[in-house]
Amino acid sequence: MKKAFQLLAILALSSGVAIASTPVEIMAPIDHIYSPKGFDSNDNTEVIIEGYLPNLCHKAPSSTVTVEGNKINIKVTALRYHPSNPFCPEAIVPFVETVKVGLLDKGNYDIVVNGKSLYEKRGQIAVAEATSNSVDEHVYANVEYVQKQAGSREVVLEGYNPSDCFVLDEVNVVDNGKDVYSILPKMKQISDFCPMKMVPFSYKMEVPNNLKQDRVLLHVRSMNGLSVNSLFHNAK
Repeated sequence: MKKAFQLLAILALSSGVAIASTPVEIMAPIDHIYSPKGFDSNDNTEVIIEGYLPNLCHKAPSSTVTVEGNKINIKVTALRYHPSNPFCPEAIVPFVETVKVGLLDKGNYDIVVNGKSLYEKRGQIAVAEATSNSVDEHVYANVEYVQKQAGSREVVLEGYNPSDCFVLDEVNVVDNGKDVYSILPKMKQISDFCPMKMVPFSYKMEVPNNLKQDRVLLHVRSMNGLSVNSLFHNAK
């Protein structure tokens, strides 16, 4: 009888551990939608979502997207572990999720994130008509990271270019009039011979002071239709 009781206790404990270690998918809390300016109908349009995880029982935010006419539906979820999991200290974890919407026709689109939930957020994005058949009209630097310094408007774009036959030509900045600076580090080709050679770079630039929001998104276009997205405290 004693052995049977011990066996039941072990099974119950094992079951509890299994429940604690098996996550379930939930809607992630959303704070803000960022809609960069500058996408056209040949670009892979992106929407950037800012949210947070309530504690460390929540992991791995991810997103799915569907487009129905001029409506972009985005679902942002996270994995939630049972609160009995020993690795769940109370700590809010912010995140920035880059949602790749893909090719869109010219027009204005409504964005709905986590629709019909407590965390529903809405926004808009405009897509211009393409003026060429290429994914990008320019070759952009292969930016991998944006280095920031507290209290300074100067940032450093860092990364590696795949060849030394391209050099930085200019860095253009456009904003959406609200909360996003789109940074365009344009490259120019200086040689027809382009050997494969990883060339590190650091490009300094000053963030403009046109937008009034306390916090804005730096949306840095990168090589091959990619981007690097980083939040910036817009101190006056």
